Amino acid sequence: MTGERAFFPFPPDIRRHGEIRDSIYTYVVVTAADGIDRPFTLLAAAMTSPLYFRTTPILTSTSYPSIRRHHSPPSGRRAGKPPNAPAFSRARRELAEMPTPPPPPPPRKDFPAFPFPPYPIQSEFMSFLYGALSSGPGALALLESPTGTGKTLSIICSALQWLLDRRDAAAAAPAYPSGGSGGVEDDDEPDWMRNFTPLPPEKEITKRKPNPPVMRKSAGSRRPDGFGEEGAGDDEGEFLLEDYESDGEDGARRGAGKRAHCGNSSSSEGEELDEEEEEVTPKVYFTSRTHSQLSQFVGELKRTEFAGSIRTVCLGSRKNLCVNKVDVMCLPADVLKLGSANRINERCLELQKNKKSSKVKIEDDKRKSRQAKNSCGCPMLRNRSLQKEFRSEVSNQGALDIEDLAHIGKKIGTCPYYGSRDMVRSADLVVLPYQSLLLKSARESLGLNLKDSVVIIDEAHNLADSLTNMYNSKITSSQLKAVLSHLDAYLDRFHNVLGAGNRRYIQTLTVLTRSFLRVLINNQDGASTMSSMTINQFLFALDIDNINIVKLCQYVKESNIIHKVSGYANRIASTQDGVNQFDLQQEHGEGSSIACFQALVDFLRSLLNGNDDGRIIVAKQKLNGQSEEAYVKFVMLCAEKIFSEVTRDAYAVILAGGTLQPIEETRLRLCPSLPPTDIKFFTCNHIVPPESILPIAVTRGPSGMTFDFSYNSRSSPSMIEELGRFICNIVTVVPEGVVMFFSSYDYERRVYDAWTTAGIISKICKKKHIFREPRNSADVESVLNKYKETVQSCSKNCQGQGVNGALLLAVVGGKISEGINFSDGMGRCVIMVGLPYPSPSDVELIETIKHIETISSSVLVGDDKASGRKYDDECELQPGYDILRKCTKGGREYYENLCMKAVNQSIGRAIRHINDYAAMLLVDSRYAQVSSNKSFSCPTDKLPQWIKARLSSAQNYGEVHRLLHQFFKLNKQKH
Repeated sequence: MTGERAFFPFPPDIRRHGEIRDSIYTYVVVTAADGIDRPFTLLAAAMTSPLYFRTTPILTSTSYPSIRRHHSPPSGRRAGKPPNAPAFSRARRELAEMPTPPPPPPPRKDFPAFPFPPYPIQSEFMSFLYGALSSGPGALALLESPTGTGKTLSIICSALQWLLDRRDAAAAAPAYPSGGSGGVEDDDEPDWMRNFTPLPPEKEITKRKPNPPVMRKSAGSRRPDGFGEEGAGDDEGEFLLEDYESDGEDGARRGAGKRAHCGNSSSSEGEELDEEEEEVTPKVYFTSRTHSQLSQFVGELKRTEFAGSIRTVCLGSRKNLCVNKVDVMCLPADVLKLGSANRINERCLELQKNKKSSKVKIEDDKRKSRQAKNSCGCPMLRNRSLQKEFRSEVSNQGALDIEDLAHIGKKIGTCPYYGSRDMVRSADLVVLPYQSLLLKSARESLGLNLKDSVVIIDEAHNLADSLTNMYNSKITSSQLKAVLSHLDAYLDRFHNVLGAGNRRYIQTLTVLTRSFLRVLINNQDGASTMSSMTINQFLFALDIDNINIVKLCQYVKESNIIHKVSGYANRIASTQDGVNQFDLQQEHGEGSSIACFQALVDFLRSLLNGNDDGRIIVAKQKLNGQSEEAYVKFVMLCAEKIFSEVTRDAYAVILAGGTLQPIEETRLRLCPSLPPTDIKFFTCNHIVPPESILPIAVTRGPSGMTFDFSYNSRSSPSMIEELGRFICNIVTVVPEGVVMFFSSYDYERRVYDAWTTAGIISKICKKKHIFREPRNSADVESVLNKYKETVQSCSKNCQGQGVNGALLLAVVGGKISEGINFSDGMGRCVIMVGLPYPSPSDVELIETIKHIETISSSVLVGDDKASGRKYDDECELQPGYDILRKCTKGGREYYENLCMKAVNQSIGRAIRHINDYAAMLLVDSRYAQVSSNKSFSCPTDKLPQWIKARLSSAQNYGEVHRLLHQFFKLNKQKH
């Protein structure tokens, strides 16, 4: 539209900034010389919303002469002719006559909700966060505060204080006129403009639009003759799909974002809608990675006065909140015994689809009886009155964590998962895991409204990778074979009674499944088993680019085909096995028909992304018969696209964590179009005094051997043996608990086995009991409890001789390195073995590095198309080290940052409060390198400032031993 006058319909995103006023027009004409329509957008927002007007400067025709207001021309008037200037002047005059909105609250220094006198860095943290929120709408701030500095409590007291202050300011502000010009007419305004009536908000249109009857029953009265004669009884008819018609615009999506659960049969739909509470805005959304971190947040909230005054709701997964003890067949089977979250989710949805119809007699003076509607198959959702009781109980008790909600649900006998979801609209503070907030489909399912609300994302050090991982999808060759066999069996059985639409879409699914399977099995040359390509390359290579995947995904969503085909497949399997009631574990296992179908659907949805948003990884089956299964996987690369969906709606977004630097990588991946000066950044030192930490770069072992744990050297027997001698000496001088981190589970196992053979384990056990981090995350808690009990027991009974503590062997990136606190004696020393660089042979990692190199190069040269396309045409994968050597800046920086972020997260576990103390041993000679012009920078440059300032480099083991002895002697006397 450069250099041309264009008519812009009122943008949909402007509607989210406020109500459309009757006196303001819905069309704007703009003459753009640079192709940017943002000045027009800001003007339209200011003209339509007093709320947005408070913080957005008014753009006038003087400052932007190209902006004009325009209306839909009447019949007979030449389209495109600009309106008269007085009409625009009148709009300006109306805005000028509006009362001046109250200024934003001044920077705040006092936070009365803080339960004790805050440390200076805590006061600075809270003031900075409060100021960032006050700078409002569209604010983005990164707050870095080391682990153990009271970050969570500071976030609570600052953000919730701002929320209350903002509501008080809004209540005290003068009311704005709601009628526009108040009857003042402009003689220069044409009649057709004066009489124009703007369209009602889109939401109202959606409410009034009736659902098109595109789904019709093909069973029952419409069942074709002969269906029963073919041997399909009523029990088999339940698997028959309803007729589906997708042609025409009226077959668009229906009921998006509605709640999926059912209510009591005694409540009508209208009554349930009347019970829905009004949406409370603004509100604060707090999200973190794990449920345990959310429970810690709620625990900190309970320490403040906000626990009783702020309406809080905590959302969790079905796995954490399901209290159902009865399965769909009313057998005494615990749904939680299904194990994985996917199995529980599938079972929950299936229970709700299996509704039961019953006649309920009600006898009293006024009415004799009535027939109830279908009730939900899940007994925890059949009684809406119990759901009301649950919400009332939770509201009365104040801030509750997930365990508290589950306990109340069990006591009342209703579902805490859906009960907590129903409380979101009326809540001031919503506490929820990453997936529930950052995944678009989850937000729609939960009905979360981020408009004008604050989003706080904790543990955001790897946010970009967390976002992209949520949108990855993978399907294996065995899953494709299972889906294909189920589709063929279903189509063979019901082909004659299915409608044309269902047959067409099922056949399309079959074609796609065969195509995916063919590309995995076809490996004639056997040379390369792994390849990478864009979405378009993948579609063209399989010759499926002519298939409308959008409509296909819509069909899968609306037709319930997954459960119909899977149910029929399970029925056949149970009949063939001679079992009437098949095992739940087999039905809902990872290889179940539902899981296989869901994997296919997730992959199909991935193909709807933009061509540059991700890559398709094709891992073909090897000819040598190895057990590695072939698969096709979509790897999401564009975190910016996902993050923008959150920032576009939210009033402000806050990223918090212990180690967020370097922030340039965060900006590059999440918001590259945002200037660095627009991102507010806060960092601080630790609250502990410098003498309470002792970081040492250990370069040599007791025998003088240089420590080199690079990939080519770390597995040598001499290096592993030298590490063992080092640990044998360390455990004699370090009291209580020692946590030792390895780069991977495989390397930890290799070292442990070598130490066992060499007798090193038995020597260590004379001073420390040894515990190992299990691969299964479910077993981690029990190991940690035993480790803690051992440390505490040894601390009480230690007489200077014998066992003086415990040694915990952990893995970087495992559960212990993320979110586990080793305060006091639990972590008197943290040992990091080597630099945990991720393997360059990881295909997904290399694709991410290539993507980051592309966007960083495009930012440097100012061209987002030409500069970074050097990888687009490469389908055959290159060795990872070759890719890293090609990288000039962004990709290599990302690779180094991955390593050092993992180091920082691991060694930061030890210091938890101001009276804590710990040593940190970085065992590798590369930690002592100085910065140079080499391809890789010095690792210690990326350490947190509070650690880097105290870091010393020991040239021999004797110096390490002396420093440790002095450190623990001094702190034992001090504490």
